Amino acid sequence: MGAPRNMRLPADFDQWYPQGLYLVGEITPVTEYQSPEDRSRNRPVRPRIDEATGLLLFRGTFADPAAEKDREKSVTVEFACAYQPVPPESVAGVPFRPVVLEGMTVAPRAEVSGQAKWITWVVRATGMRAPGGASATVVAAGRPPSSRPAAGPSDAAGRAAA
Repeated sequence: MGAPRNMRLPADFDQWYPQGLYLVGEITPVTEYQSPEDRSRNRPVRPRIDEATGLLLFRGTFADPAAEKDREKSVTVEFACAYQPVPPESVAGVPFRPVVLEGMTVAPRAEVSGQAKWITWVVRATGMRAPGGASATVVAAGRPPSSRPAAGPSDAAGRAAA
C-alpha cells in the first residue's frame, strides 16, 4: 500500500534540531509560478495555498548548526498559516535570530541528480517563537501584514538524509 498523498509526519523540534535553528533573512510569501507572458500582461501574482490545510504559504531560510554535511546546513521551512509569521526579536550582536518551530511536520521527498538518489525532508510548521518565549505567529492588531517581497517558485527542501 502506498502512502497517502500529502502525508505529513509530526516531528519534534528538539530531536530534529538539537542545537537549535537560526533564521537567516526574512519570512516571505510563497507565490504561484508566473510565466513571462503573465508578467508582460501585468497579471496579479497569486499567493500559493497549502493543499492539505487550505492556508497561505510562507517560506524562510534557516541555518542548522548541528548539520554534518554542507548541503544540510541551510534549511528551507514552509509555514502554513492565515497570516505571515513574525520572527522573534534579534539578539544584540548576533546576525541570526534563534527560533523554535511550532507545529512542525516533515514529509519525505526523493531527490535525483544523475544516477545519485537520496531522500530529503520537506519541513513545514505552523509558526515560530523565540527559544523559551511566547508564540510569534500573531501579527500586530490581528491584521494581515503589509505587502512584502514575494518568494520565487522554488521547492522547499529540508534536512537531507543519505
